[in-house]
Amino acid sequence: MEYVEPIRDLDQIRGIKQSLKKRSLRDYLLFTLGINTGLRVSHLLELRMKHITDEKAQPKEFLVISDNEPAIYLNKSAKQAIRKYIKEKTTIRSEEHVFLSNYNHQAITRQQAYRIIRRAATDVGIHGHIGTHTLRKTFGYHAFIQGVSLSLLEERFHHATPSETLHYIGVKQEEIGPPLIDVDL
Repeated sequence: MEYVEPIRDLDQIRGIKQSLKKRSLRDYLLFTLGINTGLRVSHLLELRMKHITDEKAQPKEFLVISDNEPAIYLNKSAKQAIRKYIKEKTTIRSEEHVFLSNYNHQAITRQQAYRIIRRAATDVGIHGHIGTHTLRKTFGYHAFIQGVSLSLLEERFHHATPSETLHYIGVKQEEIGPPLIDVDL
């Protein structure tokens, strides 16, 4: 398996979202949920409509996959993508896979998800090591850069050490500055 990198450039992320939005709201939602939740692609592809929408077909506040996993907050971008996707669909069945194949009533495959992500990345000029795992790493990278605690990310990714998490999300040593602990009493 090839080592993939997070997408560090916010303009490239916006470009991918625009490209996918024009092509397919399903694919746009896949990318947007992936980079905003940090879910593994296998969990993304298992999602059913009941996981992301309530009984009124509105986005939920939190995504709960199973009792064994903690609830995951659906932020503004994720909810917006869900709304766009729902608006396009004629019917919503709670047990239906979110990322349905165009050819059958099953979820898209990991290979199809990979092709979607690779094509979108290529469309914006990213030709490096990109794959479905890039979504999860992009979430972790930007969460860390925006100040999310490394210990929370370590827990989310089920890692044993902070250094494992830093390596996993692709944070380079020069990107880690001194901690900004501002207790102003």
